[in-house]
Amino acid sequence: MPQHFMDPVKRGKVRDIYDLGEHFLFVVSDRISAFDSVLGSEIPDKGKVLNRISAFWFKETGEIVQNHVVETDFSRFPDELKKVEFLKDRAMIVKKAEIFPVECIVRGYLVGSGYKEYEKTGRVCGYALPRGLNIASKLELPIFTPSTKAESGHDENISFNKMVEIVGKDVATKLRDASLELYAHAADYALERGIIIADTKFEFGVIDGQICVVDEMLTPDSSRFWPADQYREGENPPSFDKQYVRDWLEVSGWDKQPPAPALPDEVISRTREKYMEAYERLTGIRI
Repeated sequence: MPQHFMDPVKRGKVRDIYDLGEHFLFVVSDRISAFDSVLGSEIPDKGKVLNRISAFWFKETGEIVQNHVVETDFSRFPDELKKVEFLKDRAMIVKKAEIFPVECIVRGYLVGSGYKEYEKTGRVCGYALPRGLNIASKLELPIFTPSTKAESGHDENISFNKMVEIVGKDVATKLRDASLELYAHAADYALERGIIIADTKFEFGVIDGQICVVDEMLTPDSSRFWPADQYREGENPPSFDKQYVRDWLEVSGWDKQPPAPALPDEVISRTREKYMEAYERLTGIRI
């Protein structure tokens, strides 16, 4: 971001939020994080890809659930913002929302922390699952597995009943139903284009009394995207996100404590290609 630009009201691992008064400006950087650390290298164009994927899904699902988007077209930004060319394709103007303190996670496949919990207990966030499932097994029906929102460190998986204690039964039910409907629509859409959305997370808030989906949406950073032609039950499929980064870090000798190391050029290049491919497959548009 140019040095003369306004200071963000919040700086996340990847996104920066700026206060425009009535609205917020969300800016997606090229930063990349892994193992809860922002790495010492950036992935060129990653921010543009993530922002454009979110913009695509907000438009695609707008009739299912309202969202916080005001404007995604840089040419329609206020004149002062149009002077900052850096914002093009990587920023959107959004409505301010009162955010619910939970992550709304939908799992269509058994992988990640869900698989680890299943191995130990046969359950995932309170759901009893059939015996004999493997890593990457497709679930008979997608399940809603909320988590807490941690300011630092890891989010904690919670049961739906625990979510009810946090936000109330009516809100919890609405968030669960909206999450499952959004996932079902997106998963069908993506599969037709050769991408399996194994799981994803949504964030919701209240805007003018209405529940809206906010933050990012169905990106490779908030979801697991798998190439459908390489999917095999019992194997952890390759993904359209940070796989090359994680794989390299695992063998780099890094102790996973800050500061994180810089990435080799090859890892940066291959990671960029995966993000670009995800966008192009979903939208049919080349950046």
